[in-house]
Amino acid sequence: MGKRFPHSCKASHLNVFLGAPPSWTSQPLLALRHLLTPYTPAEKAGLARARHISTEGMGYVAIQSSKPQTLGYSLADSPVGLLAWILEKLHDWSDAYPWTEDEVLTWVSIYWFSAAGGPAPSVQIYYEAMHSPEFRVGQESWNGDVKLGISHFPKEIGPLPKLWARTLGPIVYEKVNESGGHFAAWERPESIVEDLRIMFGKVGAGAGGGGGAYGVVKGRDGY
Repeated sequence: MGKRFPHSCKASHLNVFLGAPPSWTSQPLLALRHLLTPYTPAEKAGLARARHISTEGMGYVAIQSSKPQTLGYSLADSPVGLLAWILEKLHDWSDAYPWTEDEVLTWVSIYWFSAAGGPAPSVQIYYEAMHSPEFRVGQESWNGDVKLGISHFPKEIGPLPKLWARTLGPIVYEKVNESGGHFAAWERPESIVEDLRIMFGKVGAGAGGGGGAYGVVKGRDGY
């Protein structure tokens, strides 16, 4: 949103991002810093997880972005099939979160009883996105002047090194969490809330005591 609508989107907070190592042609100083800065043990583990997911855990993307209707009918026809499809992701993409039966059934029920037509639209959107020329434009490039906050979680699908995030835009807030996965807002909601309060709040780590995105809309401070 920040890349495509910078006049409307003044700041973004992300707990998952797409990125690449700094480029020598577009960001030479950052690339030099990247060359001279060793990855931390956590970053090495994150890259290993990202490689594993990319080779062993991306089958869902392939089928949802190429043959979504076939899968959509199958999921809409079988509650057990839908349960297996979703539970696999809840298990593999979280950080040993102790899912209860009620939580799992709540997630599955949102898809099964969706007024949009059951679970099929949730896979169809992958096809539409992957076949849109605008979808991937700029996702891994500098966004301009839109301020960014990044929260890193070790069991995200593809946890990337901190310096890679700096290729996306001006980082005004960043935090590395010791636990949490792709469903961080469910697994660790208190962490997400704390990050947003600091990033956009009056009291934060920025100059003058405010968060890095405090008062990002001119004439308004959010209070």
